[in-house]
Amino acid sequence: MSRQRPTSDASPSAVLPHSSAALSPSRRTVVKAAAAGAVLAAPLAAAVPARAATAAPAFLHGLASGDPLPDGVLLWTRVTPSPDATPGSGAGADTPVEWVIATDRALSGVVARGTVTATAASDHTVKADVRGLRPATDYFFRFTAGGVHSPVARTRTAPAADAAVTGLRFGVVSCANYESGYFSPYRHLAGRGDLDAWLHLGDYIYEYASGDYAFGGVVRPHRPEHEILSLADYRMRHARYKTDPDLQALHAAAPCVAIWDDHEIANDTWSGGAENHTEGAEGTWEARRAAAKQAYFEWMPVRPAIAGTTYRRLRFGKLADLSLLDLRSFRSQQVSSTGGAVDDPDRTLTGRAQMDWLKSGLSASDTTWRLVGNSVMIAPFSVAQLPEFVREPLGELLGLPDLAISVDQWDGYTADRKELISHLRAGSIRNTVFLTGDVHMAFANDVPVNATTYPLTASAATEFVVTSVTSDNLNDYVGVAEGAITSVAAPAIRTLNRHVKFVDTDQHGYGVFSVTPERAQMDYYRVSDRTDPAATSHWVRSYRTLSGTQKAERTYDPV
Repeated sequence: MSRQRPTSDASPSAVLPHSSAALSPSRRTVVKAAAAGAVLAAPLAAAVPARAATAAPAFLHGLASGDPLPDGVLLWTRVTPSPDATPGSGAGADTPVEWVIATDRALSGVVARGTVTATAASDHTVKADVRGLRPATDYFFRFTAGGVHSPVARTRTAPAADAAVTGLRFGVVSCANYESGYFSPYRHLAGRGDLDAWLHLGDYIYEYASGDYAFGGVVRPHRPEHEILSLADYRMRHARYKTDPDLQALHAAAPCVAIWDDHEIANDTWSGGAENHTEGAEGTWEARRAAAKQAYFEWMPVRPAIAGTTYRRLRFGKLADLSLLDLRSFRSQQVSSTGGAVDDPDRTLTGRAQMDWLKSGLSASDTTWRLVGNSVMIAPFSVAQLPEFVREPLGELLGLPDLAISVDQWDGYTADRKELISHLRAGSIRNTVFLTGDVHMAFANDVPVNATTYPLTASAATEFVVTSVTSDNLNDYVGVAEGAITSVAAPAIRTLNRHVKFVDTDQHGYGVFSVTPERAQMDYYRVSDRTDPAATSHWVRSYRTLSGTQKAERTYDPV
């Protein structure tokens, strides 16, 4: 999410077993998730300090898995081989790390094992890209170094490419500022026990100096406290996040599928710089970007499909494929106004190669659903006629004091959007769903062919946008009670943007996205208080799109 630069300068607890064989629409699932999250909270909160005090080697940053395939999955951890080998220090000896993966939590049914070496060159992070596994199967894994075992974590492979899958369920999150609150949304997702995977749609970390991006105050300080610029800085910031017990619990519960947005590097990143980067005074952009990306690929369980990018595609049987976008590495610089430059055909958000890859993948797809992991909102979003007391803080929060549209989103690159929508229409490509983060608000949108004439003209796709885990919303910025802004802003936004079916400007939380051959549905959840480490969670609203309709509609029960 865009924001103008300030002028001043554990160990996871046991995870519930997988149970997504049936996607039954049941409120019992919601109650069970809340209860399980509460049970997880106490032991996890105590785990990190206790483990940090033990002798090395130690696994202080949890375990993770990611990018599930039908025959494999990527396993990740970070080992601390000696007390001086802190993240970003460059210290610590090369350390052999054994991994084992089995069909049961007791690790009695071992199916594969191996050894990787943790070195200072990779900040003592390790990955094992395990293959030869069975499709659509739960596995459990563990790492060992110097005779010390990590906890055991769960992962799951994707269905076989030709499998007739009856249902999938994903957690969906974005925008987690460590300083703004606790990661309760992660705890509640971990407690569900029914996720095939979870999607992080960007802003997994934030780059700012302590206090520079916490309108509600610093709830807990990140490290390092200065703005991160060097490779050591980015490594330390990633490490700080991965000491969080709720984040560790979610990584240990299900495989992660992640893309980056801007704050993994710097605010409003584009191919040649960023709003939050001062060339010279903060080194070169090339060096900073390279450091941020290196740390990201070290610390995240992702496979770079093309060196230095996060765009890639995963398949989940005949039910869905998931195209994951990188909307920072190739984009043109954001325009400074809402004039005609946003329509310049020479400007790009995706870059030519990525656009061609996306279009060809959508055309060639033989799955029922085509999902797109999208870091910034694709549906048009105009707020020019909102009440001034809403419009001005929203403009400040998005980094545009004279806001009409957010030029950091697809609204600022309309030629790319038109090309993609035209491709969907010309090819009669149906059942395309964009899953989006970034704006710290929740939306359910149709993606109109022509917003000015909608709904008299068609919708080309649907979009579900999840709110932030902790990052500031409008009510945080203005300093009013939760819900006060939404009650005024939501009706006005829907009036100005008739393709917007639902918007909540004030909540913090997460989404649960479920897909069957008949429908794709997002359940929106809110946490009670981002500053409370034991925050509760409750369902807010659900929207779905039925196969063949390209339109979002409200439904009245979460799945």
